[in-house]
Amino acid sequence: MLMAKCRTLQEENEEIGAMASEGKIHELGMKIAVLKSQNNELRNQIDVLYKHMDGVTNDVERSNEMVSILQEELEAKDLELARLKEVLSQKEASHDEAVEERDEAANDMNTASDPMHVKVES
Repeated sequence: MLMAKCRTLQEENEEIGAMASEGKIHELGMKIAVLKSQNNELRNQIDVLYKHMDGVTNDVERSNEMVSILQEELEAKDLELARLKEVLSQKEASHDEAVEERDEAANDMNTASDPMHVKVES
């Protein structure tokens, strides 16, 4: 009789253990489902971020190409500006020389046309 009672208690303990185990398994299964859902959401967010980064990377590459093109154009314009300044400087120098020559010629003509004052002694 005591042995039978022990067996019954043991069976009850196993049943209670199985129920407790099933509850824990169910709880762990629920946690796993939540974690899988969060994992999928994070993967989707990462995919969106990668697509955004690709777009930004393409924008940066195009901007760098544009900067390079504009830099080359600026260097060409700087060279052209330096050349034009040199041409202008040469023209101003030759114009100044022409003005000086004209002024000298005018002075020479004025000097030649001035009546000479001759002193007459009496």
